[in-house]
Amino acid sequence: MHQKPDADAMGSSLALAGFLKGLGHSVTVISPTNWAKWLDWMPGCREVLDYESMRPKAETALAETDWLFCLDFNIFHRTKNLAPRLQELDCVKVLIDHHREPDTPSFTYGISDTAKSSTCEMIYDFIVDSGHADSITEGIAECIYAGVVSDTGSFRFPSAKSSVHTLVAHLKERGLEHSKVHERLFDNFLENKVRFTGHVLLNRMEIFYEYNTALIAIPKSDLLRFYIKTGDTEGLVNFPQSIQGIKLVGLVIDRDEERKWSFRSKGDFDTNTFARTYFEGGGHYNASGGRSSDSLDVTVEKFIAAMKANKHLLQ
Repeated sequence: MHQKPDADAMGSSLALAGFLKGLGHSVTVISPTNWAKWLDWMPGCREVLDYESMRPKAETALAETDWLFCLDFNIFHRTKNLAPRLQELDCVKVLIDHHREPDTPSFTYGISDTAKSSTCEMIYDFIVDSGHADSITEGIAECIYAGVVSDTGSFRFPSAKSSVHTLVAHLKERGLEHSKVHERLFDNFLENKVRFTGHVLLNRMEIFYEYNTALIAIPKSDLLRFYIKTGDTEGLVNFPQSIQGIKLVGLVIDRDEERKWSFRSKGDFDTNTFARTYFEGGGHYNASGGRSSDSLDVTVEKFIAAMKANKHLLQ
């Protein structure tokens, strides 16, 4: 899965692992980095190897790998320090992803299908199309649902097509208790995260009504003040979208090694092109990410300049 995995990356990996183990295969799940603690409830999550903190174990597993499944990323650099190791592995490499511009030559088989709501939906299709729909356990169903509900914005994004709702109906038939998963994903935070969210919306959000754009810039000092951990900033970028007229949202967080960007849009503004053009990133049409080695102030200035340059697309 990609670094700092979200519910779709972790869910798809654990669902596939559970399915393959049920067929008698030996499976190891590796994350390039740590992940949000509110994902620990997922069946199998406690067995995932964090490459940064458990490198010897992970290296042993990689050395013995016959089939490498790459989930929720389509280019190796999204696995951070794990990327060089994956590139040099001499094994079958299978891509299962839904982001744009895949590095197809790096994979033996697979697809990056942008028409899919999530990688979890693709894992569901993989299991059903292989003729093993009856092998979907309650645990596998929970992992798949977690990724689907997260990546569709609780089914409000256009990617939540009829096939997605049919998928959920089938998972319910397999024993899924969807409200339990929803609670673990969205009602499972510490007080400091809620107070951090209030602080950010009150003090770090700037609205550019002339450009129908919202910007949130979070300095490192805020992360330290509120004891923010991996995953605690998840979902922040979505809040300004509820403001009438806002078409583009940019969120930048001052991390130790770089500034991390998240972009969201409504309608016909392509955040994938925006992220690739200005911030070394990419992703989906209405949801993308990026990065910058510049200081927080400098990268914010570049965002404002890019926003102004795209005024004609933001009207």
